[in-house]
Amino acid sequence: MAEYKLLLPSMGEGVMEATIITWLFNEGDNVKEDDSVVEIATDKVDSDVPTPVSGKIVKILKQKDEVAKVGEAIAILEIEGEGGNTAPEETVTETPAAAPDAETLKAIEEPLKVSASTEFSGDLYLSPLVKSIAQQENISEAELKSIKGSGLEGRITKEDILAYVKNRGNQPAPQAAPAQQAAPAAQFVATSAPASTITAAAGDEIIPMDRMRKIIAENMVKAKQIAPHVTSFIETDVTNVVKWRNKNKSLFEKREGEKLTFMPIFVRAVVKAIQDFPMINVSVNGENIIKKKNINIGMATALPDGNLIVPVIKNADQLSLSGLAKAINDLAYRARNKKLRPEDTQGATYTISNVGSFGNLMGTPIIPQPQVAILAIGAIVKKPAVLETPDGDMIAIRNLMFMSHSYDHRVVDGSLGGMMLKHVHDYLENWDLNTEI
Repeated sequence: MAEYKLLLPSMGEGVMEATIITWLFNEGDNVKEDDSVVEIATDKVDSDVPTPVSGKIVKILKQKDEVAKVGEAIAILEIEGEGGNTAPEETVTETPAAAPDAETLKAIEEPLKVSASTEFSGDLYLSPLVKSIAQQENISEAELKSIKGSGLEGRITKEDILAYVKNRGNQPAPQAAPAQQAAPAAQFVATSAPASTITAAAGDEIIPMDRMRKIIAENMVKAKQIAPHVTSFIETDVTNVVKWRNKNKSLFEKREGEKLTFMPIFVRAVVKAIQDFPMINVSVNGENIIKKKNINIGMATALPDGNLIVPVIKNADQLSLSGLAKAINDLAYRARNKKLRPEDTQGATYTISNVGSFGNLMGTPIIPQPQVAILAIGAIVKKPAVLETPDGDMIAIRNLMFMSHSYDHRVVDGSLGGMMLKHVHDYLENWDLNTEI
């Protein structure tokens, strides 16, 4: 018999650690190759970790709510045969840091107690573990900004913050940030503070937020703090779109074995409008605008538990209508069945939210950071409408739909945001009934 260490696998660019949600097997249980053995959570998505070998779990190294790094052993299995005890396909490229002392090690191995009094603005990207350590050690945002991160894009890693904690007494006190820079963090605290002062009345039910709802809440508040939102509206005649889908949906399902929804058509129209106005496909980095090469469309998806996730259609401009339909169906299915990978929710450059799926006519969506615009699509409703014909105006029953376009007024003015929306409108109103699928 041999010992095999089950390692936390790589989960996509920028994801360096994950929190253990629950073990699906116990110590002493036998598992088969490709069995999902543990559920993990990152800032982006929940997912399962399968075992690449068959064997018996003899030791669980990371318990529920503990944090593990990519490449770190989370369990030990007993397997048949002799030989190495680590996964040959897993490699860890990070240079090991100096071993922390016993007091510091205790701080990261024990469940971390998060202080509710420390919050950080959207200027900093902090992983859950780094944020927890910063809160536990009462490290201010000004101090964090003084730490030179060694991670991806200068991000602060666990080793960086532990080294800072160890040498904190020798560090010069950082200067306080200017008032205008500190405002977002202060606003977040002010926004969050009333929740702790509300008293439940008799008969009220107190429901603690789950992990994903906490992340959504924090991201939404930060998004509103960072981007000044403006929203434009338009009503679109999608009668041709409805006719085309009715004509092709049965054929597509017989040929591909999948449903043909309206979403691939909406995505196609949005992609064409982005190509017309590429300055919608940007992000803001300080005083610089980053113009994105790829068009990656986020697709806001409601989960069965009521939470929200945004899987991403990568390189949507390179996909045919059929390819878009398959990609959308696959992402929606995996989102609702907790099968998404972390990379499936990363890299969006523009997002679509289909509020019409809930019967809503329109909405004013919040722009996901670091994007600068989002489109909300309302329900398709039959209404009488005025049509211009060679014989004069007439009233007819048409399929109409509202769209609302929220954009970041720091870099997207009303002309750009409005013209982008008008082009999406035009592409949908003038949809060719002979379009091939």
